[in-house]
Amino acid sequence: MERPQSGFSFKLMSFQFKLRDFFRPRGKILKEVGIRPGFQVLDFGCGPGGYILPVAKLIGASGKIYALDVNPAAILTVKSLAARHKLNVETVLSDGATGLPDGSIDVALLYDVLHHLKNPGAVLAELRRVLKPDGILSVSDHHLEEQDIISRITGAGLFRLSRKGKLYNFSAVR
Repeated sequence: MERPQSGFSFKLMSFQFKLRDFFRPRGKILKEVGIRPGFQVLDFGCGPGGYILPVAKLIGASGKIYALDVNPAAILTVKSLAARHKLNVETVLSDGATGLPDGSIDVALLYDVLHHLKNPGAVLAELRRVLKPDGILSVSDHHLEEQDIISRITGAGLFRLSRKGKLYNFSAVR
């Protein structure tokens, strides 16, 4: 991913996401992913954590969220959110490597991050590695056109489009 945003830029982005989430709640959007209780979910490029609470409601107490971001301010924000709501969230400060075991994730969220990736091939390889064989890579990026999203994700032959709605869900090519 690109280098971390400045403090002011991060705060501005966080405010914009709060407005977005007020008018378009993330929980409604996430329903089309198929996240269920007990799932292990990786929020890759979690930012200020706009998806953390809605995902936590879907996975319940038996699930776990891994929140990865390159920005230390994002990690601190998510840690605070998780502590405040007593959520099972593990944060990962990284620009790509997750540190997670092979085949350990049910769903990886890649929302509004694809256009930022300096080395998308390495990130996609890492996501494929950590996804379970029947895992889902859910992608959304309002900065890119539909065909660009699909070609960037499927271009290396690691993923295939499995469902298209408001989000794009991909499954790993095995």
